[in-house]
Amino acid sequence: MSVTSAEQAVLDRIDEDLLVRVTTELLRAPGQNPPGDEAATVAVLAAAGRELGLEVATTPVEPGRDNLTITLASGNDAGVLLLGHTDVVPVGDGWTTDPFGGEVRDGRIYGRGASDMKGGLAAALVALAALRGTRLSGPVELAAVMDEEETGKGIRAYVADAQRSFVGCVTAEPTDLQTIIAARGDSYLRVAVHGRACHAGNPADGANAIYGAAAVVAEIERLHTILAADPHPLLGPATWSVGQINGGTGGSIVPAECVIVADRRLLPGESPAAVLDDLRHRVAALRLEDRGLTVDLDMPMEMPAFETAADTDLVRITEAARVDAGGPELPLGGWTAACDGGYVARDLGVPVVVLGPGSVTTQAHRADESVAIHELVTAARAYALTALRLLS
Repeated sequence: MSVTSAEQAVLDRIDEDLLVRVTTELLRAPGQNPPGDEAATVAVLAAAGRELGLEVATTPVEPGRDNLTITLASGNDAGVLLLGHTDVVPVGDGWTTDPFGGEVRDGRIYGRGASDMKGGLAAALVALAALRGTRLSGPVELAAVMDEEETGKGIRAYVADAQRSFVGCVTAEPTDLQTIIAARGDSYLRVAVHGRACHAGNPADGANAIYGAAAVVAEIERLHTILAADPHPLLGPATWSVGQINGGTGGSIVPAECVIVADRRLLPGESPAAVLDDLRHRVAALRLEDRGLTVDLDMPMEMPAFETAADTDLVRITEAARVDAGGPELPLGGWTAACDGGYVARDLGVPVVVLGPGSVTTQAHRADESVAIHELVTAARAYALTALRLLS
């Protein structure tokens, strides 16, 4: 698909200097989660939106933690949603650059969140600015939500209070500028095993919670192997992984408590509630009560998967826009990570793709995280073209 003269006029308004400035300002604002320090990032992004003449609104989700929407108002029909999050994972060790410095070097910008996903937020904002003055059938909204890296409080609040209808959603997470049409979901399951403490010299007088937890861990590992036999064509199989185990108070005491936290990646169409129910039945089949143990299970976090058909207007138009914007030659893909777009697909019934600058595999959640400036420019061009074509 070729770029028209009207579209080229919009692309010519993509300002690389503005992109770099907004990205570096966002990187210099803290936003680590935990503990949930998004406020400074929200303030920087909101100020940039106002400076560009866009509509800016904040919605409190928790004290000091707001969702932010920046809107280019236009037309009365359904609009386009650009989705991102304002929190970043903690800095961690191993950095050779200032993680909050926003250093620009050799065509890249460095800092925590450069790829995941302050670069994507900056590209979306600059795309909105480039579309000003263009007649569109509906608005273009950038929703920048809090708490994506932890329990998804921001996106759940956003979809619960959504005021607009949308023809499609582009989630600006880092995909190496590949159009992603399916993404796995994620859930955390907490298994608490309760036993009875006693002196380790007479272990039969107690009920060892760690032994019960070990049986649950073995069952989860067995379930992971079963799931591996049924992969999704784009996403691979659903997975289990035990990430935390905590129990006992000392070597000479039979432990009365042990807690397991497991990660369960979800495929499109899978119900988190059904996953929890299945594990509950499988743990019950272990008959831990015969050992004097009881078990509590819950799911403190769930993020739904999604899949969008390749022949939908959103996918066709976004992919053509990505190519016309100068994106690399890549096929439509799947994403084994999870993102807030799953909530938009499930709860709002809006088709979703993921497309953004940076890399989830080589940059996100790592020391010396960075994003290439040319990818920021390409992403902003792709977002602007996508919105323009969906709303013409």
